[in-house]
Amino acid sequence: PPTLTSLPRCHHLPIGTIPSPMASSTMLIGLTTFLLLTASDLFGQAESKVAPGPKPAPLNLTGILEKGGQYGTFLRLLRETQVGEQIESQLNNSFNGLTIFAPTDNAFNNLKAGTLNSLTTQEQVSLVLYHVLPRYYSPTTFETTSNPVNTQASGRSGVYTVNITSSSNQVNVSTGVNQTPINNNLYMEFPLAVYSVDKVLLPAELFGAKPPASSPPPAATPVKPKTSAPAADGPSASADTAPSAANRKGRSVGRVLLPAIGLLCVGILL
Repeated sequence: PPTLTSLPRCHHLPIGTIPSPMASSTMLIGLTTFLLLTASDLFGQAESKVAPGPKPAPLNLTGILEKGGQYGTFLRLLRETQVGEQIESQLNNSFNGLTIFAPTDNAFNNLKAGTLNSLTTQEQVSLVLYHVLPRYYSPTTFETTSNPVNTQASGRSGVYTVNITSSSNQVNVSTGVNQTPINNNLYMEFPLAVYSVDKVLLPAELFGAKPPASSPPPAATPVKPKTSAPAADGPSASADTAPSAANRKGRSVGRVLLPAIGLLCVGILL
């Protein structure tokens, strides 16, 4: 660094003598140059002492689960649904962090046979995302959280939520279908927390009781056309004929009896 000896030399003036403007200007320029060179040298030394640290390695969820040794089925689902890639990308660009509930292989083995195969591809994606919370939760944060808690499967519709409860230093997560304690953590450093769980979290939207199917409306009974009844609508031809014959017979008998009765009455009078 520059020293005072490098400054422009100034002649001592007798006491009471006023320096010329040129001499004063020369001294000021020299002093300013000295200060600037000294400051820049000091700043350079300070920067050389504080070297920037190495960038933290990107988080590797797959490596964390593989190190745990009992999460093969969950790893397969993360890979097949491509949710694992989505999670790792989000972790390296997240402000809130993520929390993951990792079911063990025994948890999947305890499911009813064919449970996973009965789900569509989209339903499997929803099941995996249901095990991911969209923020970093430490054990103490679980104790003060408000229910229901959204998952990565919730979206904006407010479905696929869980409830987290704490009692006697034990934290449980429930879905409305099943419940499991949150066991040891596999990884806990912001922005990622990974907890092991002994049950697969079953969302009510996929495994809840289905509402009874509404019965179809009764089939309409076909209306039979009414058949005309000849007897009711009017007398038949034979019925018309029978009274006519009887009337003619009655009139014939009347014509015979009336003269006979008249003769009988005349005989009585005589």
